[in-house]
Parts: sequence; C-alpha cells; structure tokens
Amino acid sequence: MRKKQFKAESKKLLDMMINSIYTNREIFIRELISNASDAIDKLYFKSLTDDSVGLNKGDFEIFVDIDKDARTITVTDNGIGMTQEELESNLGTIAKSGSFNFKNDNGEAAPEDIEVIGQFGVGFYSSFMVASKVEVVSKAFGEDTAHKWVSEGADGYTIGECEKDCAGTVITLHIKDDTENDDYSQFLEQYRLSSLIKKYSDYIRYPIKMEMTKSVPDEEKEGEYKEETVVETLNSMIPIWRKNKNELTEDDYNEYYKNKFSDFENPLLHIHSKTEGQATFDALIYIPSRPPFDYYSKEYEKGLQLYTNGVLIMDKCADLVPDYFSFAKGVVDSADLSLNISREMLQQDHRLKIIAKAIDKKIKSELKKLLENDREKYEKFFETFGVQLKWGVYANYGSEKEGLKDLILFKSSKESKYVTLKEYVADMAEGQDTIYYACGENETKISLLPQTEAVTAKGYDVLCFTDDVDEFAIQMLMEYDGKKFANICKDELNLSSEDEKKALDEKNEAAKDMLEEMKGYLNGEVSSVKFTNAIGGHAVCLSAEGYVSLEMAKVLSQMPGGNGGMKAQLVLEINSEHAISEKLFELFAKDKEKLKNYTYLLYNQARLISGLDIDNPTEFADMITQLM
Repeated sequence: MRKKQFKAESKKLLDMMINSIYTNREIFIRELISNASDAIDKLYFKSLTDDSVGLNKGDFEIFVDIDKDARTITVTDNGIGMTQEELESNLGTIAKSGSFNFKNDNGEAAPEDIEVIGQFGVGFYSSFMVASKVEVVSKAFGEDTAHKWVSEGADGYTIGECEKDCAGTVITLHIKDDTENDDYSQFLEQYRLSSLIKKYSDYIRYPIKMEMTKSVPDEEKEGEYKEETVVETLNSMIPIWRKNKNELTEDDYNEYYKNKFSDFENPLLHIHSKTEGQATFDALIYIPSRPPFDYYSKEYEKGLQLYTNGVLIMDKCADLVPDYFSFAKGVVDSADLSLNISREMLQQDHRLKIIAKAIDKKIKSELKKLLENDREKYEKFFETFGVQLKWGVYANYGSEKEGLKDLILFKSSKESKYVTLKEYVADMAEGQDTIYYACGENETKISLLPQTEAVTAKGYDVLCFTDDVDEFAIQMLMEYDGKKFANICKDELNLSSEDEKKALDEKNEAAKDMLEEMKGYLNGEVSSVKFTNAIGGHAVCLSAEGYVSLEMAKVLSQMPGGNGGMKAQLVLEINSEHAISEKLFELFAKDKEKLKNYTYLLYNQARLISGLDIDNPTEFADMITQLM
C-alpha cells in the first residue's frame, strides 16, 4: 500500500466540508447509496451495447451490511467499479466527480432511464462525519486487478492492489466511538439505518438490500418466538408520482398520502402532474381534509418534499409554495435543479422559481375546477382553508389578488349561502353599481344591523364579512369587474334619491346646533352626530368615516401593542324618520339635561348594535330604568 496526500487539499478544507457544508450527519448513507446507484447506471448503460457485461437490469443491486461488533457499515454495489487512476482521481481530489464527467460525456447518448444522481464529488466525504476510517475496495469492469483505497481523514490516504472477484465497489465505514455529546452507535442499529435508507433513498431505481433480524413465531414451540435473519429490499424503487395516472386508483393516491404524511383521513384533493419545458418535474400535491394538528402554531413549517431523480433533498422546501397554500402537502421531483455541493440546500437559480410558479398556477387551476364541478367539496375546503386565500389577496400589497379573487367566497345575507364575487355581480339588481358588504361576528348578527335592513329593502344583497382579514383583503382588491366595494357601516353609504338626499341635508342643516351639542355631550367619542335615512325602521346606529372602519378598528385593537392610534372615527347616526328625532328637537328646546341623557342612551344603544363594549353598563342600565 502506498501512502499519498490529498491533492491540493488541506485539513481545513476537509474540516469545513464535514462540519459546515453538511449539517445533518444522517445523510451520509444517502450520499453513498446515490454514488452506488450512479455506478450501476454506468454499467447498465454499457450493457445496452456490450453483451460482455453479462448482467440484465434485474441483476443490479446495492447491499448494505451492519457489523455491530466491528462497528462497521458496508455499502456494496455491482456497478462499473473504478480503476486505480479513477480511485485517485475521484477520491484523492476533493470535489472531483466521476458522475459529473459521465453525464457530460454521455448526456445526449444516454437513454431516458439512465439517471446520474451524483453531480458533485464531495458526497463521498460526508462519510467522515460518522466514520474514523473509510475503506474503498473497487474493481473496474474489464480490469483484472482490484484496488483498495483507505483514509482516516485529512492526513491523506493509502492505495494498493487487492483481491475482488467481480466488478463493483465495496465501501466500509469504521464508525466513530460515542462521546458525551455524540451518539454514533445509532447508525449501527438495523431499524435506524433502514429507516434512513427508506427516508432518503426509497426511490432509487435499483433494489437496496439489507439483512434484517426479526422476531417470528417458532413453529416448533407454540406461543414462542425466535430470531430470524432475512434479506429484505428496503426501497420501493418506483415513486407513485412517476407512474401513469391510468395505472393508479383513488385508493392508491389516498393510501400513499396517509402513509407518507401520517394522516388518518383521506385528502380532500390530489393533484398529479408532469411539467416539461423551462423546468421539467413531476409533482404530486395533496390538499388535506383538515388542518395539520400544528397548523396554527409557531412550530408549523410549510413546504413540499423535494427530490431529484428520486433522492430526497429537502423534507420541506418552503420556496415551492406561497403562504396562502401553506396547507398543501406533497412531493416535487426534478432533475433540473442546481444543488450546492452538499445537496442540502438549493442554489438560488431561476428554475426553482419556475417550478414554484408552475405549482402555484396548477393548484389555483385545480381549485377553480373543484369550485366549478363540485361546489359542496369546494365549500368544505373553503371552510377549512379559506382564510389563507383571503390573506393571500391582502399580502404583499395585493400582488396575488388577480389569481385568488375568483377563489374566495362570502356568505350572502339574501340567500344565506356562499357566493363568489363573480356570482354576486351576476345577480346584482338593476341599476346597482356597488358591491355592498358588512362586517360582524357572524352572519346572523350582520343580518340584524339597521344598515343591512335598509340595503336589502332596496333589493340589494349584502356580503357578510366574518373573518378579521376580510375587509383588509377587499380594500386591497379595491374593485371587482368594474364594481366598487362599499361598507354599509361607513357614513358615505348613499341609497337615497336626489329629492330624499336634499330633504335630509336640509334637516341636518336645521339641526346643526343641536347635533353639535349632542356631539359635545359625548366628549370626543364621535367625530359627528347626524340624521340619516339609511337604517330602515331602526332608531340609531354607528358608522365610521375615513379609511378605518369599525371592524378594522376592532381587529387593530386586538393586535399586540393595541391599535397604535388607528381608531375609527365614529359617527352617531339617528333615523330622521323615527319618532325619536322629533323628541330630540323637543328636548333641545326645553330640557338640555334630558337631551344629554338621551344622547348617552342612543350612543350606547348604537355601540351595542355594532358589537362594541359599553364603558359603564351599570350607569346605562340605571338610566333606562329612570326613563321607564
């Protein structure tokens, strides 16, 4: 064996790769299996034109072995193998990749079912995260001599001839001893290692085999069990998302979802697609029937599983789905992505953005189909995740509003059912040019508002906004199909004819002094007091003027730190046709103290109607009793 130093590399570089580039030790097995798969791909490619290979596709395999006593893990493949020169070139120079060269040399000639996973040579060196020594025995196809490469890290390596019967490579890791902070022995446990192989390499196209010891019934001793060692294939090899849709049933999709994402309910919807073009990828995306248990917690992480050629790269790639689709689960498999040298993070290239944009478009398209073809199912989805879509309309200054506006629903006060904005506009009354809405705790309370009665009396429908985000989203949307939105609880609501408006203006002008005095009684609680003819048969209501509505003020006040001065400018509106209006004129002329009490009562009645608290409910109750 000849002792050699790594070419142009230093201990600092190797330490950086082991301790910085790779942050998750368990991926060493993924890297070794990916390299083994590459080696088999190369020999399989050769077998297509060279009968001397003597192996069919079904003969290729990767074998993993654990020796707990010797503290070794061995990965064996019957692939192309390496010559001495290739061992020194690929393993003696950090970041040298034989797979990368193979892809460059044979990319166009290789058939579609040849997939080279390894593009960067540093994957092999992840072994040193868990191993104190690594041995590589390899025999190249067509060579008579095998060679053995051994290294204990940055000090260099030895290489020399050895015996090996057939082409292929055997990599043996001598696992480090445990320390106070590091448990390396976990990788010598069959269950732990087999679960890592299934997690990262389940879709490697060649069988990954391993001896597994299991407890089985003893046929000779009834009721007793014995240990039995069998060779098992750990990986499923063919991912469901690469199968043709006509090969799969609804049960196939549902079972995969429940097993993969640990849900006991079937998904509401699955989206299976293959996209080709600027970025080629397969995707299988699910919309759950219910939110994940931690969905509304800080611990929840959005993202889709990202694979490249069937090898798991990221368990949750957040960049693949926008926040408004954060509930989506699924997998994306692409061979086009540029990975960094550790494969643990993606480089910020345009293809990832192209994939994310295509996925976003596909989810929107499928949800729109669901809305059109299965309204009941879509409404179930919207009940569960609709708030997320509304936040999507509002977020990022409304940049996504055009793609989401036809997916959001609101309850109709007229029909007591969900309607889209498109359906609302299509059903608008003759001469109506405004989309009316009101905010409240629930549909029932909104229907009882005085303003709702006045609007519906005109034959107009009112959309019920019951989620905190609703009005913020609509303010961002601004209009739909050329129709402006109007909050019926804002003081600019105008349902009057020109004659009615003129009569109301005259009454407010005649009562100007009285209304100003009433405003003064309320000590700055309202910006104005006025008569209105837009609250049906009710005596009084509160509205707001300016940008901040009553509901916005409630939402802002519940945020950390209060509303930061963003308060609604309240307007106390009194029904000009109600008997109370004449009573106020009478009190203004004869009994200002009683007018003050009436003002206080009317204001607090209006607060109750609007769902606002009363500062002093005891005083309010006592005053009602006195009047009785």
